[in-house]
Amino acid sequence: MGTDKAFVELHGKTIIEHLLSRVSGLGQQETIMITNRFDDYAHLGLTMFSDVLPDKGSLGGIYTALYYSRQPYTLVLACDMPFVNPALLDYLLGLCEGDRFDVIVPRVNGFPEGLHAVYSQACLAPIRQRLEADHLKVIGFYPDVRVRFVEETEHQPLDPRGLSFFNVNTPDELAEARRLLQE
Repeated sequence: MGTDKAFVELHGKTIIEHLLSRVSGLGQQETIMITNRFDDYAHLGLTMFSDVLPDKGSLGGIYTALYYSRQPYTLVLACDMPFVNPALLDYLLGLCEGDRFDVIVPRVNGFPEGLHAVYSQACLAPIRQRLEADHLKVIGFYPDVRVRFVEETEHQPLDPRGLSFFNVNTPDELAEARRLLQE
C-alpha cells in the first residue's frame, strides 16, 4: 500500500476506526493495541504495548497480546479488516465457555484465519517456543494446542458474504472496500 493500512481512510474514518467501532459492543473487559508506534495511535485512547520479542511478525504480536492480556481468552484481529462482523465475533467468543479449546479460529477456503481468532493463555508457551526458534508462521503452533476450527458452513450464516475476512492490502482491495461501504 505504501502507507500504514490502519490509517487509510474509508468514507471519513480510518480502517482502524472502522474496526474499533465494530468491536466496541462486544462486552470486552479491555481493548489493547500491539504497536511499536505509540504516537501514531495515541488518538485512539487505547492501552498500547510494544512487542515483547521484537521483529517476530504477526505471531510475535499475538504473543504480546496474550502476554499483556488480563483475560483467559483474547480476541486477536488484524488492523486491516474494516468489515469484521460483531455477530460472528460474539459466536467465536461464546465458544470459549467451558475452557475446552485454546484456539478458536474460522477457516476460509480451508485455511485458518489466524488474525481473526480467539486465543487462550495456554497458547503462550507454545508460541514462545516457536518464536525462539524463529518459526513465525501464525498457525505453526496449532498442533501443540487444542484448536476449534469454525468451518464456513458454521460461520457463513452469521456473515453470508464473508466480509469479516476482507483485508485491505492493495490499492485494488482499498477500492473494493470503498465500493462495499457504499452499498
